[in-house]
Amino acid sequence: MKVRDSRPASFWPLAIFFALFVLFMYGPMFVIFILSFQGPEGGLTFPMRGVSLHWFTKLAEGLGVVDIGAALWRSLGLGVAVMLCTVVLSVLAGLAFRKRLAGGNTLFFIVVASLIMPSIIVSLGIGLEFRLIDNGIKAALEWLGMESALEGYGTSLGLFTSALGAHLTWTLPFGLLIMFAVFNRFNPAYEEAARDLGATPWQGFAHVVLPLIAPSVVGIGMFGFTLSWDEIARTSQAIGDVNTLPLELQGLTSTVTTPSIYALGTLTTVVSFVVMGITLALVWALGRRRKGRSG
Repeated sequence: MKVRDSRPASFWPLAIFFALFVLFMYGPMFVIFILSFQGPEGGLTFPMRGVSLHWFTKLAEGLGVVDIGAALWRSLGLGVAVMLCTVVLSVLAGLAFRKRLAGGNTLFFIVVASLIMPSIIVSLGIGLEFRLIDNGIKAALEWLGMESALEGYGTSLGLFTSALGAHLTWTLPFGLLIMFAVFNRFNPAYEEAARDLGATPWQGFAHVVLPLIAPSVVGIGMFGFTLSWDEIARTSQAIGDVNTLPLELQGLTSTVTTPSIYALGTLTTVVSFVVMGITLALVWALGRRRKGRSG
């Protein structure tokens, strides 16, 4: 007869504490999701007055002077750019750090240090740096006598310059740490076998190393996009005269008093879940492909 193990006395208090923690973490998100489907007469609180897509329609029409569509595309474009840069640079850095580098430890600590620096300080520093670059460019144009170019010059601050750099200070350390963990467990015997069979270094990487680390690379891509997608502090002082969707959402919280703001929050959350779903699907497909090859 199978005897069922009794749970220790600490199980239920810990289970209740964990349930309260999950509720604290995800409860506000579910509340916003539900309230975004208020009817036309609905407000920002319960009880709900009808159920409809009215506030999503209002969101599509625009919220005052804020162009939500343009902000959405800016955030998507920046997120994709950050994702690609994070993946490429993290993989290359991981490959480089497999060998002993002169000053490698110092370089590693410099990269990782941005994780513990206050985000707003990083943003201010990058914004100041690019304003100094602006001053240098303007001085050079004036010295060269290029008056027309000087008059037409705006600023080097922008979505794919300073904002991209600010986001990479946040995503690259995570990507690098993931690659370190991957390569610390990587068996170099696979590469040696490929070289013994006549493979070039590039063929060894493309056909041996990359397929083995592909799930981790996909994970780095997800980290890069999602961290960029909802970043506010590092973007605020380094983006110039345009805003990403999180910055617009932050500004709207003090001016919009309808469930449209909840509809916008629901939209951004759905995008995040779609990205995570695509990532999990890719990891699953890569796992199936690897099992098929090994079988």
